Parts: sequence; C-alpha cells; structure tokens
Amino acid sequence: MKYIIFFLTIITSLYATKINEVSNVVGVRDNQLIGYSLVVGLEKTGDGTTSKFTLQSISNMLKSMDIDMNPIDIKSKNVAAVVVTAKLKPFARQGDKFDVVVSSIGDAKSLEGGTLLMTPLKGVDGKIYALAQGAISIGGRNVKGTTNVSHPTAGMVYEGGLVEREINIDLYNKEYATLSLKEANFKNAVAIQKAINDFYNTQVAVAVDPRTIRLKCPENRSMIEFLAQVEDIDMNYKPASKIIINERTGTIIAGIDIEIKPIVMTHGDITIKIKEQQEPSSPEGSVKVDNDLVIGLNENEIYTKEGTTTVANLVRSLQKLGASPKDVISILEAMKSAGSISAELKVI
Repeated sequence: MKYIIFFLTIITSLYATKINEVSNVVGVRDNQLIGYSLVVGLEKTGDGTTSKFTLQSISNMLKSMDIDMNPIDIKSKNVAAVVVTAKLKPFARQGDKFDVVVSSIGDAKSLEGGTLLMTPLKGVDGKIYALAQGAISIGGRNVKGTTNVSHPTAGMVYEGGLVEREINIDLYNKEYATLSLKEANFKNAVAIQKAINDFYNTQVAVAVDPRTIRLKCPENRSMIEFLAQVEDIDMNYKPASKIIINERTGTIIAGIDIEIKPIVMTHGDITIKIKEQQEPSSPEGSVKVDNDLVIGLNENEIYTKEGTTTVANLVRSLQKLGASPKDVISILEAMKSAGSISAELKVI
C-alpha cells in the first residue's frame, strides 16, 4: 500500500494585468459569415453522382452563363460542393481582405488543388457582407510530394475574402460604453471599477454585475481616447482557479497555487491523506527528492513542506510513485466530487 500525506496551506495570489486582457468593449466583436459554393479544378477527387445537390449546383451555375445542362447529364468528378465560413473583424472596411475556411459537404475525397468559385458570404441577418474566391490550401507536402494533412476535405483560402458591406460601430459620438469581463467574477469587476476611478480620480466606472462595468466618458476626452486609456490601465486581477484535463493525451494543466482541502481517499493501491499541520516533519529514514518532496523509505509515504499543498504538487507526487495519467485524472475527479478541490475542473 502506498501513502501520500500532505499538509494544508492556503495560498492566494493576485496578479497585475491590463484591463484589455481580461475584458472586452461590448459591441466591438467579430461577426460570423457563411456561404455555399463550388470548388472546381479537382483531380477526380470531387463529389460523385450520389451528391445530387452538387450536380444541381453545377447545372444552376451553367444556366447563369447561358448554358442549359440537365443535372443528370453531368458526370464530372472535378467539382465539390462546399460551405465557406469566416469571421468579419470589427471595424472592417470595404476592400479589406481576410482568410476563409472551405469545408466539403459532399462525398469529395480531397479539395487539394481546387479553386473556390465566387461565394457570397452572409451574416445572421441574411445580408451579404463579403465575397470569397481563390485557390485552396489544405497543408504542406512532404519530400515525396504527397499531401501531408489529416483533413484533405477542408482547407483555407488565405486573404480570399473581400469586404463588401461594412458594419458600422459608432463609438466616437457615444457618451457611455460598457466593458464585459471574459469571465464573471465579483472581485475582478470591483477591481476594474476601482482601478479606473483611481486613474481618473472621479467616478467614471460602475460595476453593474460580476461581468459588466458601465463607463462614462469624461468631458475633456473623446470616447476613442477614453477607451484607449482604460484598456491600458493596470489592475489587480485574481484569475479563476481551473484544472484542465485532456483525457486523450493524459495532459493536466493546473495553477501552482490551487489548494487541496483535508481528505482521505484510496485509489487502487494508493492511499492519499491530506492533513492540517503547522510544521510538518519528515520521518526518520526518509529521502529528500527535491526542495518540496520527501519520500519515506519504509512506507512509501510522501511529505510536503509548508506552503506546497497544491494540485501541482499532488500530481508531481503521484508521478513519483509511478501513478499512470489515467490514475491521476481519476484521483483529481474524485477529489473534485468530494469537495477537496474547489477549483473548476474542465475535461476536454
């Protein structure tokens, strides 16, 4: 039986960061665009005759060029039906170029070497905001000339999108603006409010809720100047404690200060005991592994010095005992369910 003994110490950390790193200006955002079109020039890797919508699309395109062709007479495999998606950046102007993603929706084997035909890109309101067209890139080639990609039915047209309609965002003439925190947090909302008001030495910011800060532009500044200054203000930021687990790869990411509350649990042949103790001491006959860990020779016990009772140290200790990534993940999930870990546990 293996034992792990930890001694609880609470650590709280604040970090200095700029306001623009933890918040966004409401209304200043990307807009999703989507369109349907055809990719031509494929080397017999396009849609087959079972993709009837592709054949109908080819027929409709030819009709627009005064060529009347029945869909059932079309046998080409050099064409593929695709969906085109893109993001329209805020304040994009007519003539600006951007990248678009092209994805097959038929039974095409590959889009390599294809060219996207002119595609209207629409917003959620159904209006056309951009056009897309160009050669498709689906990845590099290896030394033998074969395509070295894992998804040949999707690709990019770099700078293939062209803005036709602008989305107007009138900030200059506004008196008020709103900041939205990327993650809801009462302390961070109050910290942003305090940092802004201290900077201007007047009440220009009000935290409305844990994610929203209402701003009033000072009389001697334009809204653009005001927001530029606000985004560059330093604040005391307390990041939300998170543990990210990738079950497929066994990767675990956790902040170094995520505490573990007292608990006793057993997983297989590993027993974990976390106790509160002011001055932990190592048993006689133990071996020092590094500055934080000491392993007992007889009982396979692990002790930590004061101030190191964290998830990061637990994971490192389990690895010292030879626990597999699957075991470590199971232990963390069980601790979270038992309430020993208060941080958010996210499995991806």
